Amino acid sequence: MKTVGGKIVIVGGGIAGLCAGVLAQKCGYHAEVLEMHDIAGGLATSWRRGGYTFETCLHWLYGSNPQGTMYPQWRDVMDIDRLTFVPLHQLVTIQTERGDRLPIPTNVDRLEKELTARFPHDTKAIRHFAADIRRLSQFRMPVPGGNARQNLAALWHDLPLFPLFRRLARISCRDYGKSFSDPLPRSFFGDGELDNLAALAQFFSIAWMNSGDAAYVVGGSLAIIRLIEEKLRGLGGNIRFCAKVDRILVENGRATGVELVSGEKIMADWVISAADGHATLNHLLGGKYSNSKLDKQYARPNLFPSYLQVSLGVAMDLSAQPALLTRILDAPLYLDPTTQLNQVSFRFFHFDPTFAPAGKTAVTCFLPTRNYQYWTGLRENDPARYRAEKARVAADVTAILEPIVVGIRDAIEVVDVSTPATVIRYTGNWQGSMEGWLLSPGQKFRSLPNTLPGLRNFVMAGQWIFPGGGLPSGPMSARSALLAICKADRVAFDPGPKSESLTPAPLAL
Repeated sequence: MKTVGGKIVIVGGGIAGLCAGVLAQKCGYHAEVLEMHDIAGGLATSWRRGGYTFETCLHWLYGSNPQGTMYPQWRDVMDIDRLTFVPLHQLVTIQTERGDRLPIPTNVDRLEKELTARFPHDTKAIRHFAADIRRLSQFRMPVPGGNARQNLAALWHDLPLFPLFRRLARISCRDYGKSFSDPLPRSFFGDGELDNLAALAQFFSIAWMNSGDAAYVVGGSLAIIRLIEEKLRGLGGNIRFCAKVDRILVENGRATGVELVSGEKIMADWVISAADGHATLNHLLGGKYSNSKLDKQYARPNLFPSYLQVSLGVAMDLSAQPALLTRILDAPLYLDPTTQLNQVSFRFFHFDPTFAPAGKTAVTCFLPTRNYQYWTGLRENDPARYRAEKARVAADVTAILEPIVVGIRDAIEVVDVSTPATVIRYTGNWQGSMEGWLLSPGQKFRSLPNTLPGLRNFVMAGQWIFPGGGLPSGPMSARSALLAICKADRVAFDPGPKSESLTPAPLAL
C-alpha cells in the first residue's frame, strides 16, 4: 500500500479544482492548485465596478436544504452553514412589451393554482406539468463514493421515477412548451439558444426550488469560492495564482507533474486537470491521449452557448421589480451577425445587500450567442470597433429596460459589458461555453470517463466530465477524481470532517 501523503497538483482554480484540493487534503494527500489568474473561481465569479458588484454565475445553489442529499457534499468542501441563503419564491416573471405579465412561482401548488386560474383552456397541460414537478421533487441524488447502503436505498426510491426521466430527457424545452396553447406560458420553456435543452434539466431546477433545495447565496458565487478556498488552506493545501500551466509532464505513460508557461516544473505523484477539457486534451497533453467516448463527444460538440453580459449600476431602489424578469420582444435584439434574440432576461439584485450601496441596485442582462468568433476577432483585430459594439449592445439593452423602469437611463452610474472574448480570456472555456456540454434531447445524463487510456496517475474533473455543468459538478466530479486516485493508491476515501490548521475567519462579503 502506498504511503499516504503524496502530492497532487491540480490544474485550474475553479470550483472543481478547489473542491478536488480540499478532498485531496482530507484523504491524506498534499494538494497544490494552480490558477492562471489572480483570483480563484473561474466562471463562478463576480467583479466590482464603481461600488457595484456584478455576478455572472450564481442564480441559485442546488444543495441549500440541510436535509437534502447535496448539502453534505457541499459541507465536505466548505463550511456551508456560514452562508446566508435567500429563498426564491418566483423563478421568473415573463413580460411582453404590451404589458402582459406571468409570474412563475417556485411553489408547485401555487404554480398550478395560479396558472389554471389564468389559463383554464390549458388546465390539462398545467396539471401534468405540476404533477411532474411534484414527482421530481422526491428525487434523491446518489453520492459518488457515498454510503453504499444509502445509495442503494436512493436508487430503489428513485426507480419509479425512471420512466419520467426518460420521457423528459427525450423532449426539448421548446417541444414541451408546445403542450400549452397560450404563447405566454409557452414562452417560459425557452426561445433561441437554450430552447433545445432537454426538458428534464429545466424540470429539475423547478423541482429543487419547490423542495427548498435551491436558494440564492448572499454574496454570490464568490462567497462560495472563498469558503472552499479557506477550507483548502485551513487543511494545509496550497493555491498559486498567476501560475498558468503550459503542459502536463509525462514519463513512461505516467503523469509526473506540470510545466508552467514560465518554464518552471512542478513535480507530483498525481495530476488532476480541472481546466478546460478541450485544452487539456489537445494542448496540455498534446493530443496524445483520449478515448472513444471523449473522441465522439468532442468531434460533434453540443455545447451551451457563450454569452455577453451587460451589467448596470443603477442609483435607484428597484426592489419592486422581480428578481428575474424575461422580456418578450416585439422586434428582435440584434446581438451580432448571426444572433438575434426574441427575449432578454434581467436580474435585479435587490435581494443581495452586498451588491450595491443602500438605495441602489446592480442589474445584469444575460445575452446568449454562439458566435464567439465574432467577438474574439473584433477584440484581437479591431479594438476600437470592439468597444463600439459593446457600447451599442449596452445602449440597446438600456432601451429595452427603459419602459420597464421609467427614468433608469438617467440613473445609470456604471456600465460594464463582458463578451465571449472576456469569457475565453479569463477562463479558457472552449468556444466561451458557459457550462460545457448542453443536455439536449436523447443525450444520456451520465458523466464521461475521467481517466485516459495509456496515461496513469492522471484524472480529469469539472464540467467537461459532468454534462450539464453548474456548480454541483464541482464537488461531484472532484469526489469522482479522488475516488479514482484513492482506489489506485489503495487509500481510504474519507471526505468527512477534518481538523484544520487554521481557525476560520468570519466570512467577509
